[in-house]
Amino acid sequence: MPAVLDRAARLVAARADLAELQADLRRGVPSPLGGLPEAKGLEATLSELLGWFPGQGIEVKGLAPLLLDFPSVLDGEPVLLCWLEGDTELAWYHRLDCGFAGRRRIPSARQGRPAGPGESG
Repeated sequence: MPAVLDRAARLVAARADLAELQADLRRGVPSPLGGLPEAKGLEATLSELLGWFPGQGIEVKGLAPLLLDFPSVLDGEPVLLCWLEGDTELAWYHRLDCGFAGRRRIPSARQGRPAGPGESG
């Protein structure tokens, strides 16, 4: 999870910088973040950071706020472990057919060590 949190923090920072820089560019005011070349660089950085998650088997479900789902198994049932920007640990899940509205805390006996893909809970 440390690598995920690191990438997520970098993505959130780049997203904020890009939003601020684009707003300044639209208004035609100088930005301490740079100009059009820096905006293009931030877009490339965001693209690279976003592309890393699927390579790890992680689904990006939202960008602002950042929402990540991790396919897993809990008590023998397929679920998606759910991490929302601001969460300090992977402590939530939802059934495949329920989405974010069905988000629940991982039972405390399993918190921090839910079954991974292909493992039974």
